[in-house]
Amino acid sequence: MLVLAFDTATAVATSALCHSERGRVLGERSSRAVRILEDVDELLREAGVDRGAIEAIVVGTGPGSYTGLRMGLVTARTLALALDVPVAGVSTLAALAEGAPGALPLIDGRRSEVFALDEGVPVVLPADELKVEPGKTYVGDGAVRYREHIENGGGVVPPDEDAVHLPWARHHAALAKDFGPAERAEPIYLRLPDAERALSR
Repeated sequence: MLVLAFDTATAVATSALCHSERGRVLGERSSRAVRILEDVDELLREAGVDRGAIEAIVVGTGPGSYTGLRMGLVTARTLALALDVPVAGVSTLAALAEGAPGALPLIDGRRSEVFALDEGVPVVLPADELKVEPGKTYVGDGAVRYREHIENGGGVVPPDEDAVHLPWARHHAALAKDFGPAERAEPIYLRLPDAERALSR
């Protein structure tokens, strides 16, 4: 099955075109979220296929940037409707963990917070309350941003430029299982967007 996967939840968006049964990546990209459709077109062109060849879509469901998540989900739903293909959602944290087996994924949540996994469940917590496991490796833009806190606690953070800090879309494609209507791919927000928080005050 030819799968188009992408994630726009973090500051760096990723996309990939994969053959799911063969586990083969035909191409992948990293850029800004606003370029996601251009990246998709480039992937298809380089693979020598048109959009009609896509059989399924996998989209990153976060947690992460509210705007980035909405952009990714709207793009997934629009493409799914246009191409009449099913969609699966995969957590951005799960994709980060898949790309660095044994490591703990962290996404920068801004506001001095991080998104993390607690026994496999996505959570948001103040960065200075992150309990660091000595000897454990931490990956993701949250690990990069809070490197000092993690390393002071005995944790390990790969160099900033290491590819393990990106939620590569090929990992989303590898983890995707439950394909269905695009509306079932729900975002993992964990907190209200800034605009709603301001209105509630």
